[in-house]
Amino acid sequence: MSEDLEKICKTVLERVTPSREKREKIEALAKELEAKVASAAADFGVKAIVRLEGSVAKDTWLSEEPEIDVFMRLPTSIPRKSLGEVALKVARRAAEGARQVERFAEHPYLEAFVDDVRVNIVPCYDTKPGEWLSATDRTPYHTDYAKKRLTSQMKDEVRLLKRFMKGVGVYGAEIKVGGFSGYLCELLIISFENFANTLKAFAQHKGRMIVDIENHYRGRRDELPLLFSEPLVIVDPVDMGRNVASAVQSQKLYTFVAAARAFLEKPSLKFFYPSETKPLTTKELKARISTRGSIMLFVVFGKVEAVSDVLWGQLYKSQRSLKKLIKLNDFGLLRCAVWSNEKDLNAFILELESRYLPPVKKHLGPPMGKERECKSFLAKYACATGTVAGPYIEDGRWIVHVRRRHTDAAALLYERLKDGGRSAGIAKEIAHVLQHGFKILVNEEVEEIYEKDSEFAKFLTEFLSGKPKWLEDM
Repeated sequence: MSEDLEKICKTVLERVTPSREKREKIEALAKELEAKVASAAADFGVKAIVRLEGSVAKDTWLSEEPEIDVFMRLPTSIPRKSLGEVALKVARRAAEGARQVERFAEHPYLEAFVDDVRVNIVPCYDTKPGEWLSATDRTPYHTDYAKKRLTSQMKDEVRLLKRFMKGVGVYGAEIKVGGFSGYLCELLIISFENFANTLKAFAQHKGRMIVDIENHYRGRRDELPLLFSEPLVIVDPVDMGRNVASAVQSQKLYTFVAAARAFLEKPSLKFFYPSETKPLTTKELKARISTRGSIMLFVVFGKVEAVSDVLWGQLYKSQRSLKKLIKLNDFGLLRCAVWSNEKDLNAFILELESRYLPPVKKHLGPPMGKERECKSFLAKYACATGTVAGPYIEDGRWIVHVRRRHTDAAALLYERLKDGGRSAGIAKEIAHVLQHGFKILVNEEVEEIYEKDSEFAKFLTEFLSGKPKWLEDM
């Protein structure tokens, strides 16, 4: 480890390692919550094994952002469809008086804020390994495995890795982020022993990376590509049929790879603690957009009645459909993004080469060697009202010039979304909101929401830059 890298890691560790006072506070709060959950379960006649899981249980939490995970292991006799309902009833009672938010992963769970600490009260089934009934059933086994394998020094290395990932924007397995989970960070440190080695391994990433810590596939490594298709495969030590990295989106993986390379070449604290984004002024925003040369379209709509993970799943599904719609109609898509305040404002952002296309396009038909296809092509286009010129032969194939159905990208979006956009692939909950109204803002027209929401202003400022914070000054 270089002197610069060692110095930076020492500085970061001083910030992220919990002090004795902080540790005592969080551990006391965790015990109090365990007792409250156990008591609430007993009050409702629910048989539950209540235990602290997650980063606090494994002592890999960051002092700046403690998060307490209390799990209820429930009998397998409770029907799958009732699991969330039973657990939420208990959780709400246990967290009475605290701000509560219902979340959803594979099933509902409760997020609460107690003494400004985020608390997750999560149900799972009390199952044996390999007999999983829900995704969270593995969690107690993950906790036990990590506690057994992580040394005191390795826990510090996990903290460094988590803080680095947070700094470069790839930490968090929730659908909104699509990044690396805390458990995945722990497994990477167990595998590569420390933070620096983990970065070096990813900096050399080419093609696929496969990590099988417990050698579940010893002598059968050729089976792994058949079982797992993702570019990063971390075989779960407690479940050989599961890839712990399956939720990591390729964009997050390759962002981590690029950040690891840049950090190893020139270590800096900014990878761990990027500078706060200062939003452009409205005047700067207008100037930036008007001189850009591209076209910015914003599809803006209101509240979607869905918990966070469902909302983001629906937003991303709809975004993919909008990308496809734009491309199928020949518009040059430069970039797109989704933003939401998860309350009453959502937006799809599409940056195009141009808003307008010429009214006529050249359409290639089949080569002359394909007689049947040529016959069908001529039957379709020879006398069609949309044919402007042709059919004629060029370079051994039939060609026609046809009128485009859509020449204005904003008009295309409005036409396909005014009924909700289900036929265009828009997700159900999003379509329901679009049916009741939305706006399409072009370029500087976005000013009306930019000035109202500071978080959107930060997001759009970063989007317009397009450059990761850790690349600045390089």
